[in-house]
Amino acid sequence: MEAFGITRSLSQAGCPYDNAVAESTYRAFKIEFVYQETFQSLEELALKTKDYVHWWNYHRIHGSLNYQTPMTKRLIA
Repeated sequence: MEAFGITRSLSQAGCPYDNAVAESTYRAFKIEFVYQETFQSLEELALKTKDYVHWWNYHRIHGSLNYQTPMTKRLIA
């Protein structure tokens, strides 16, 4: 990471509020996708993950975005 000028940033231990957006996103990913699927191979996991991310960005409405999809919100901004 240092070679690319990237500085690592960590949340304070035991304080999920430092990174609440990432924590919330990861929770939704696990509940809506990981726990609902069975994967036969890494290739299938990669393909289904790509499909899920597309659905998340283009079709899933988000309460924090005034019940719009992330892409709709981005186009309006």
